[in-house]
Amino acid sequence: MPITRRAALAAPALLAARPLLAQGSNQGSGFPSRAVRMVVPYTPGGVSDITARLIAEPLAAQWGQPVPVENRAGADGIIGTEVVAKSAPDGHTLALVSVGHPVNAAFYRLPYDTMRDFSFVTLTTKTPLVLVAGKGFQASTPAELVARAKAGGPGSVTFAGTSGVVRLAPLLFAQRAEIEMTYVPYRGSTQAHPDLMAGRVDVMFDTVPAALAHIQSGSFKALATTGAARAPQLPDVPTLGEAFMPGFEASTWGMVIGPAGIPEAVLNKLSADCGAAVMRPDVVARHATLGAEVIRSTPEETRRFVQAELEKWGDAARKAGIQPQQAG
Repeated sequence: MPITRRAALAAPALLAARPLLAQGSNQGSGFPSRAVRMVVPYTPGGVSDITARLIAEPLAAQWGQPVPVENRAGADGIIGTEVVAKSAPDGHTLALVSVGHPVNAAFYRLPYDTMRDFSFVTLTTKTPLVLVAGKGFQASTPAELVARAKAGGPGSVTFAGTSGVVRLAPLLFAQRAEIEMTYVPYRGSTQAHPDLMAGRVDVMFDTVPAALAHIQSGSFKALATTGAARAPQLPDVPTLGEAFMPGFEASTWGMVIGPAGIPEAVLNKLSADCGAAVMRPDVVARHATLGAEVIRSTPEETRRFVQAELEKWGDAARKAGIQPQQAG
């Protein structure tokens, strides 16, 4: 199924807003009047960075102004995001952020407010997670995992976590399943993979692209994915929602934001133009190779989405006793 069609099935509310977005592209006359800086608050090479660079060229051609992409990595994206929060609200400074934007509020005392200090332009991508275990783990479905955890008692099942949503997704799963699992921290998912294969840690929620090769080789077994629909790379693996836990969804995603106070006409134009750029066939095709679904949304839909993510992940973190620490 083509990825754009999957987007239509997974997010009808987003696509229903396209007429409004198209109208917005004719507004904001006079914008941009100079270069539009696209800040990526992460290191080069990740999905956010790739998305920013793929849409920068068509945006520059449409606007007749340069769209330089600037990597401002550090503190899990906080450093670059703060730069945008403090920029002039004229639409000439944007950022392409990830799920870390709302998730960081659960872990850090931020130098900005996740909602109040930003304008929300459009979603760009979603990438589901996959619940995996080593091939020797004695559970092959989410139900079997929960049964094993209950039989073994609190903490008997361990999960590998890194940071952000990869750490919070198993906590949310455990809370909804009414089990307790033991968190084993790792600096990154690739560092966790050998221990998962060897059975030194039991399960992990990882991104589909990161885990796919190990699933295909048989080193990992996939228990479920976490998107609203099945992952195209793993069509035989059910979602958690259909297999065991209706309504469960946990994805990494990309989004264009700007500082709070961007005029409505300019914000609508940014949303329409960035949304059109991300839906270009070449951009869709490139993201398909990364396991990412390309999507778009209106500013109001984008804001509501971030608010829901902020509440979901913040609640999971509070229930797990995670206290925000000083960033950096």
